[in-house]
Amino acid sequence: MAPSADASRDSDAPDPVEAAAPDDTIREPEDVAPDTADGETGEARRVDAAGRTESFPHSDGPRSPVAALVYNPIKVDADELRAAVEAQAKEHGWGDPLFYETTVDDLGDDVTRQALAEGVDVVLVAGGDGTVRAVSEAMAGSDVPLTIVPSGTGNLLARNLRLPLTDADAMVATAFDGDRLRIDVGFAEISRADGERDEHAFVVMGGMGLDAAMIANTSGDLKKKVGWVAYVDGAARSLVGAKPFSVMYEVSGHKTHRTHAQSVLFANCGSLPAGLELIPEASVTDGEFDVVVVQPKGPFGWMLVWRRVAWDNSVLRKFRAGRRALRLRTKDNAVRYTRGTKLAIAVSDAQHVQLDGDEFGEATGVLARVEPGALVLTIPHGHSIVPPAPAD
Repeated sequence: MAPSADASRDSDAPDPVEAAAPDDTIREPEDVAPDTADGETGEARRVDAAGRTESFPHSDGPRSPVAALVYNPIKVDADELRAAVEAQAKEHGWGDPLFYETTVDDLGDDVTRQALAEGVDVVLVAGGDGTVRAVSEAMAGSDVPLTIVPSGTGNLLARNLRLPLTDADAMVATAFDGDRLRIDVGFAEISRADGERDEHAFVVMGGMGLDAAMIANTSGDLKKKVGWVAYVDGAARSLVGAKPFSVMYEVSGHKTHRTHAQSVLFANCGSLPAGLELIPEASVTDGEFDVVVVQPKGPFGWMLVWRRVAWDNSVLRKFRAGRRALRLRTKDNAVRYTRGTKLAIAVSDAQHVQLDGDEFGEATGVLARVEPGALVLTIPHGHSIVPPAPAD
């Protein structure tokens, strides 16, 4: 009697019925396509929701570091910039970088928090001053380095740090191989007339009054066409009806002041476009911010303001002889300077507020504070943020 099929089959052999499931087809090894194709290494890879593949982290050691690029697609050549980041990541043995675009509704802070949640090792930002501000707000206190790739209209933080403004590749390279610099970050809690409050960061400067109204009155289309020069148009629109407003302010360590002013500025940086120096001695690493109260009296007062910014600060202070001349000059109160770690501003009539060139509506009060060394930046090796010594 012939043995049964069950008896003749080895006990370790698979059951044909189970092997054929779920489509009743038994496959031989040669029927299954290999998991690699010509030219591929066979390295295990995973696929994201969009169908793109990326390497699995190595199981026998720490994962490769990863960079994230947050960029404003209107301000940069996205393809060129992404390619530069990918090339640097590959050259330095990093993993595939992550890319995030800003939108009208997300200036960069939300996507930056997403990148940080992914555990990235460095974030690069490319866009205007508003994009840099939003990304810095999300990164403050994280200890993850931020690389600024200058683009857009002002690049005020990059200018104040004396970073390369026209060499994007040089700045991209610092993300993977550069020095580190800690800078201060300011935060401003804005109080509205209806009692609402919201807080935002700034890395260059904020202001209440005429400077903010000037920004609010600047045409967005004109700014896109001619850059920061568009603010001249905004200034002209604002100066026509500019009136001093009653303000009460107090800087930490100083007494409370009540005055009539055109603007109250709180600054982490002191340089403006076109080489103008609003606050020559401002520092992003001193743990304080500088407060500037602009309070001209009439047309002659505005001439004193312009002389202080455009001539005294921007020209004379660069020379020893000029600084000696300034010490002999009679001081005026058209522009008043002070310094501290906190600033409280209160006004009776709501005034415009701006942070790093972004309009933040009208407010009845601002409480500003500084967080020393809260943001880590990458800079070129050996780069100094200190201006050269004044000439003789």
